[in-house]
Amino acid sequence: MPKNKTHSGTSKRFKVTGSGKILREKAGKRHILEKKSSKVTRRMTGTAVVSDNDAPRIKKLLGL
Repeated sequence: MPKNKTHSGTSKRFKVTGSGKILREKAGKRHILEKKSSKVTRRMTGTAVVSDNDAPRIKKLLGL
């Protein structure tokens, strides 16, 4: 069976933890920050775990 190629854009956007969960960055912290409250911008920092429904498709793109 042939190997799966890693999707280069996906590999830049997602990280895999040791237990196999997929992490993503939170959206909305790049621009138009003056309007957003500091509470909202703080909430957007850091990483989040990808939902269970999206994980299989992302794993396929990562070649896992």
